[in-house]
Amino acid sequence: MMFFFFLHIRKCINSVTSVVHLILTGFLGFRSEESRRGLFGVLLTTYLLILLGNFILILIFACDRLLHTPMYVLICGLAVLDIGITTTIMPTMLISVPFVPCFMQMIFHMGLFTTECFHLALMAYDRYLAICKPLYYPNLMYNTHALKLMACCWMAGFFFATSCVTLVLRFPFCRPITINNCFCDIVSLLFLACGDIFITGYILLLVGLSVTFIPLLYILFSYVRITSSVLRIPSSKGRMKAFYTCGTHMLVISVLFVIAIGVFISDKIPGASMDIRIVGLIMQNVFPPLMNPVIYCLRTKEIQNSFVKMLKKFRILPFSVQEY
Repeated sequence: MMFFFFLHIRKCINSVTSVVHLILTGFLGFRSEESRRGLFGVLLTTYLLILLGNFILILIFACDRLLHTPMYVLICGLAVLDIGITTTIMPTMLISVPFVPCFMQMIFHMGLFTTECFHLALMAYDRYLAICKPLYYPNLMYNTHALKLMACCWMAGFFFATSCVTLVLRFPFCRPITINNCFCDIVSLLFLACGDIFITGYILLLVGLSVTFIPLLYILFSYVRITSSVLRIPSSKGRMKAFYTCGTHMLVISVLFVIAIGVFISDKIPGASMDIRIVGLIMQNVFPPLMNPVIYCLRTKEIQNSFVKMLKKFRILPFSVQEY
């Protein structure tokens, strides 16, 4: 089904444009060869760290059957999304890009980002059930149910993405082929379209705000309920540990959602800096995937122990390490 959809998208693209290649300008403020090399080095190092951290998280999950529980299934699914998002949007700056691959990049980026928003809400729902309804949790959340809910997140994410792309494909593309961005996003591409794009621009804004605000509001609601339950924990040490874990998670979520909302709104603000928007897009797509393995791997005792077991199993640690 997905194959036929992409064939349809390609046919629509060929029917609305004669553009062969697009130019990605990258950062307008980084034009010198030295600054571009420095930026490339930073982004490449960050990308490799994201791949390393998230692949380690997936490998730990695959090697330890004790982690095959709904919470860790969701964490593993988040790692897959983080790898997919960063791999989709890490282009080489200042190059020409074929038009069809640019559209494919836009679809996958939108679909994966929207899926991650819904996935984070699903993770908050899982933690809400585990902390606030522990007696009902085994009946309400189990592995197959978690996988079905994850599949629903993916379908919803790509449904919104394909709907937005269909709106953009209604227009012919006849303006200059330069995109003021470091990857193909739908708003930058819409600016190349000819015709009245005013209503379409606001529809895209409404969709973007909906797929960020609705999951964010549910996450905040879940964490308010979780906080009220944590406050009833008699042990002060237990409360501090719970608040520390929730606090770091909320920090990453806040960066993702707040910056995403800011990027959506910046398109409608006259005189907004394009470089600031590009920085926001990079932070939105790079910072959470970089920090998620740290939060879920280094801050979770079960994953720490599994990581040590895996190192000993593959003889990476030649000596005995006590599990903590």
